[in-house]
Formats: sequence, C-alpha cells, structure tokens
Amino acid sequence: MTGNRAAVLLVGLTGGIASGKSTVARLFGELGADIIDTDEIARALVRPGSPVLAGIIERFGPDLQTADGSLDRRRLRTLIFADPEIRRELEAMLHPPIRAEALARAAASSAPYAILVVPLLFETGFDRLVDRRLVVDCPESQQIERLIARDGISETEARAMLAAQMSREERKLRADDCLDNSGSLESTQSRVRELHANFLHLATNCPRP
Repeated sequence: MTGNRAAVLLVGLTGGIASGKSTVARLFGELGADIIDTDEIARALVRPGSPVLAGIIERFGPDLQTADGSLDRRRLRTLIFADPEIRRELEAMLHPPIRAEALARAAASSAPYAILVVPLLFETGFDRLVDRRLVVDCPESQQIERLIARDGISETEARAMLAAQMSREERKLRADDCLDNSGSLESTQSRVRELHANFLHLATNCPRP
C-alpha cells in the first residue's frame, strides 16, 4: 500500500454492479471487521445543503436535484454510465474527500482488519490504498437479473451498465482473493469465514511495510 497507511490491515472489497458486495460486507462486519463503505461516505458528502452537492448541481444542472433538495442518485448514475467524461469530472470532485474520510476511519479503527468497500476499486486507483484486494464475483446473467429486480430497469439498461464497467476477467486477474457469490447464502458465508480467518492471520503474523 502506498501513500497514507491505515493502522489496520485494509482489504479493498469490490465487484461488478449487483454482484452482492453489500451482502458480503455485512457478513464480514458480523465477524468483527470494520466496514468502511465509500458509497455511504459519498452519500454523506452530497447530503442536502452540502457544498459538494451544490457544486454538482452547478456543474451538471438542476435536473439532478429532487424536490426535497437531495441528489437524484438514479438520474446521476444513468448520466455517469452514458458519458465517461461526466464520470471523470464527478470522480475528480468526490474522490479526494472520500479518500480522506476512508483513510481517517481506517486510522481510527480498533478492529484487526477493515473492509474498504469501493465499487470501482481498480478503476479509481483506490486499489493502491489497500493491502489486499477482494473481488466479489458472479455471472453476468445473475447481475442482470438482480439489476432488473432491484432497480426496475430494462435488460438493455442493465447490460449497458455492465458494459461500462471493468470486465469480470480483468477484475479477477487483479484480485488477491475472489469470492464466488453465485450460489447459496450458506456457501457465501462459508467463503467469508475462510477469508476472515486468513485476514486475521495476516493482520497478526505478517509484517506490513
């Protein structure tokens, strides 16, 4: 890990959209890991009345603000997936404060290790902040089914979202650990327990530079 180093072993958790990252993170949390979710940090940064939200609305237009003053996250996500340049601009606005807050939480952690949940871990360079990279994976057909059920979108929209992300193959090639989340919850829990034991071993026995 380069740059600022967390006080604990820091595991970056990522995966394609609708691969089950939140479920896996919850399972690690139940075993005692600290969970640092960058989506949660981002939501706090763009709360109604925040300067970050004001900057987004000023740059990308009032259509991204709902009647109650909050960010229309679904509309913004559609915009981001449709236009890579807009995605890069938004990342430039959000990633520095997200990174600072994530590292501050990791530095304050008293757990043996922390899980840093970053949907675009490799694409955004957050992989350089962590000690290990864990990819949650499932077949694209499952991702599409879950997206349609979760977000009420069409199959065409779901496929476009997947096409805008890094491929499964590249994510797995860049991973230190991979978790197949295509089966039952029990099988996922078993794999999480196995990884948890390994992370505890690494945190306790392996020196970190």
